[in-house]
Order: sequence, then C-alpha cells, then structure tokens
Amino acid sequence: MRKHAIHGRRKIGSSVDERAVEIENNGRFYVFHARFVTAVIEMARSLWHIVPEHIVRIRGASMNKRPVAAIILAAGKGTRMKSATHKVLHPIGGRPMLMHLLASVDALEPAAKVVVVGAEREQVEGALSNTDVKVVTQAEQLGTGHAVLQAKAALQGFVGDVLILYGDVPFIETATMRNLVAMLKANKADDTGGVVLGFRAAEPGAYGRIIVKSDQVIDKMVEFKDANAAERRVNLCNSGLLAMRSEDLWPLLERVGNDNAAGEYYLPDVIMLAKADGLTSRVIETDEAEVLGINSRSELAEAEKRFQTARREHFMREGVTLIDPDSVYFAFDTQIAADVSIEPNVVFGPGVSIASGTKIRAFCHLEGVRIGEACEIGPFARLRPGTELARNVKIGNFVETKKSRFEAGAKANHLSYIGDASVGAKANIGAGTITCNYDGFFKYGTEIGAGAFIGSNSALVAPVKIGDGAIVGAGSVVTNNVGADALAVARGKQDEKPGWAKRFREAMTAKKQKANS
Repeated sequence: MRKHAIHGRRKIGSSVDERAVEIENNGRFYVFHARFVTAVIEMARSLWHIVPEHIVRIRGASMNKRPVAAIILAAGKGTRMKSATHKVLHPIGGRPMLMHLLASVDALEPAAKVVVVGAEREQVEGALSNTDVKVVTQAEQLGTGHAVLQAKAALQGFVGDVLILYGDVPFIETATMRNLVAMLKANKADDTGGVVLGFRAAEPGAYGRIIVKSDQVIDKMVEFKDANAAERRVNLCNSGLLAMRSEDLWPLLERVGNDNAAGEYYLPDVIMLAKADGLTSRVIETDEAEVLGINSRSELAEAEKRFQTARREHFMREGVTLIDPDSVYFAFDTQIAADVSIEPNVVFGPGVSIASGTKIRAFCHLEGVRIGEACEIGPFARLRPGTELARNVKIGNFVETKKSRFEAGAKANHLSYIGDASVGAKANIGAGTITCNYDGFFKYGTEIGAGAFIGSNSALVAPVKIGDGAIVGAGSVVTNNVGADALAVARGKQDEKPGWAKRFREAMTAKKQKANS
C-alpha cells in the first residue's frame, strides 16, 4: 500500500474504505475505525499543526479521496491556424475551446489547475484572469514531457492524482476524466504506474501506438516515428491524456530523455519508465471523436460541426422543433424550453434563454437575450445583449433591440430600433420608430408606458418618457416627456400651395428644352 508520512515514522494509508483506516508504525500495521482516526487527526491539526491539509482530505467518514490536479498543455505554436489568436482561444459554439475543457475539469472540483503555454501567454492569461487557473510558460518547445515538467513549481506541495490534458482537445467529458482517476485508485497503489486514455483510430496515421497485454495492461507505448512496421499496424492509439500519482509523475519526468527520432522529451516515456520500475500502467479506451484534436481551420470547422450536431439533437430530444436543423446554430449555453419552434437560418450567440411556446422565425440572430413564453420573433430580427421579453411579446421583421425590456403583450412589428429602453405592457411601436439613445459620448434611456402607441417613423430622443396610454403621431421627433393619455405631434406644419407643382414642371420643361436647342 502506498503511504504518506504524518509524523516521524508513522504513516497512514491513502487508499482505505469508509469504515477502516490502516496505520503502519515501524513495520507493524494497526486497523482503526475511520471516525476515531478522523478525530485524532483533527486534534493533531489543532494542537500541533503536524498534518498538512493536502495529506489527508476528510469528507464525512471517508478517508480515501485524494485530491486531483489538472495540467493542461497549450504550448504549441498553432502555426497551421495561421492566426494571431492563440489556438486554444478559438471559439466553438461561442466559447474558446480551452474554456470548454476547463468547464469539464471544474466538474471534478480539482484542487489545482495549471495551463502550460508558450507563445501568446498574455492572451491566455487575459482569458483566464477571472479564474483560479495558474499559467506557466514552456519557453522552449522541447516536447510534451518537458511541458508537463514546467507545471511542477506551480503544484509545489500538492500530493494527489494528476490529470494531464490538452487545450486543443476540448471535448473530453468529465466522466472520462473520472474514469481515468478511478482506475488509478482502483488498483493496488504500490504497483500502479499510470492510466492512459486510448482510442481506436479509423486511420491511425502518425498517432503514437499503445501495445497492450491482457486486462488493459500496457506493454509498450511508442511514437509513430519510432515504431516498427508491426507496431504501426496496431490501431490502438495514444490520445496523450493520462492520469498518474504526483508521487510518481515528477520523479519519472526527471528521468525522461530525448534519445528519439524527434529529439524531444516525450510524456508517454513516463509509462515505460514506470514499467521498468515494476509499476503496471493501464489503458482506458474512448471514442475517437472525444479526443478530436484541433490544429487547423478545417479541424476547427469540423469541431464546430460536431458540437452543433450534438446540440441540435439535444434540443430536439427535449421537445424543441427545428424545421431545418442543419441551418440553426447554438451557443454553448443556449437554453430553450419544450414547445419552442425555430425556423431555418437562426443563429444563437451566448446568453440566450427562451421559454415555452415561443416561435423564432427565419433569419434571426439572438445574443444575450431572455425571452418569455408565447413570444414571436422575426423573421429577420436581431436581438442584442440585454434584451428581455415578457410573455406574448412580438418582435417583427427588421427590428433590432438592445438592452431593452418589453413587458407582456408589447409589439414592435417592423423596421425599428429600440435600444436602452423599457416598453410597457401592450405598447405598440410603429414601423420606422427609433430610440435615439446615444449622443456620441453617453447612452440615455427611453421609457414607453403601458398601452402607449408610437406612430410610424417616429424618433424618440432620449432621455425621454412616454406616459401610459399616450399616442405619438407618425413622423414625430419627440424631445420632451409626453404625459399619460396625451397626444404628442412633433413635426413640421404642412403648407399646401395649389397648382405649384404644375407650374414648376412647366417652367423646368421649358428651361430644359431651351438648354438643348
């Protein structure tokens, strides 16, 4: 059993059940009830501070939960992307691929997360500025083993299980990560090396190969460049992802050499070094699609396609109607209730939620929007961040909204811009209405009361308030507040000159004839 020092030569086993704890003292073993050991450890912590928190994690009566740390490698140059943006920050479904991966990692509740970067470190640090992720640099690209070693200082003092992941492999599921760690814990600690995630490739190509014996035990791992003909015929490939105890990982990495065809320090070599030390490593297999790596624009497009296909299937299973699924694009956080109908060519940016019974008609774009029940949107509508629609609101064709709330039953049926506004219940916004909310320096709000009627082609110059039940005459430019139930007409007075148009045409015709003679 692998053990951790508590004080002097006393040790406590790190792999025990919820009822018993086995303790070694000078070669002799004693078994105690877990609750008793818990009490003793807590007393020791409070009195002498001799038990570091990372040595024994206590949850309820369980003593066997080792902490997990995740190291994410993102130091590749990404030259095939041909982009000034760091490769792992390219979005899929409106979220950078690195953030997709971190969301799955976070579900494990890891004790630490470290991202290893090379070039464009500032970009990655900026993206992670509001997180608890540590960023370290691999100054020279000397291989994956060397990259992982750069995270050692950031994990100083950490004792637990380490997951090694890749920032450009964003679709690894939390369940798969748990399986890697679980297999690491499931086997006898003294003879377990690491657990590797493998996959069966339809076209193995240049992937590293995994040669296994029975019971998922790894006999050999070899990079394609260094593999012989027989090994290259094996279709069990190395994803690069693995789990290993920190107590084993760092000493093994220090021993990895670069005597290979590429002259690099390969991470998989730790598995073979562990084998040489008498430790057994195993492989868990997953689908090739889960370990899809993204290194080029075409692979990014393929990843987006996979993501969208999965989201479409999800929503249709949940009771959402998609008239033409392949033409509808979702973001990573789109929320749609059952009995929503979506017509073709609709795009959802991040931050959209839609309640039941709403219809999204063709060619709409929505981002940062909350839509209530039984609304109708579009066709050809654009709803921008900060838009909130209560029940039974109608936003029609060629209407743009931004940072505005529409109360129940309000309507803006066509050709309008409503920004930084509140629109009361059952208010009617006529065609061509705009809220003039920006003076080139600041934004201002417009309030439109319940039941108000705004005539076509009106400009509401903010800040301005239209009272409940008020009417604004078509073509008005409103610069002052309008009282409840009042009529406001703000346009030039019509002046008619009888016969003027006829006299004008005759005069101009004569002038043109004279000029051409």
